[in-house]
Amino acid sequence: MTVDETGGKATKRSKKKAGKKDAQLLIRINSEERDEFIALCEEQDTSAAREIRKFIRKFIQDNKND
Repeated sequence: MTVDETGGKATKRSKKKAGKKDAQLLIRINSEERDEFIALCEEQDTSAAREIRKFIRKFIQDNKND
């Protein structure tokens, strides 16, 4: 929230932050694979979402010029 130039009440900013997570991707996978993936992520002190985002970014970078 920001205060407008006239010192009025606070208003929400209209611009979105760069890199803001504002979308979802729904996938269906085998529950055993999911459970193993989650367990491995926990062992490595990371989250499944973080690792999937990392995979997506690398995939995009690796395949951008194809």
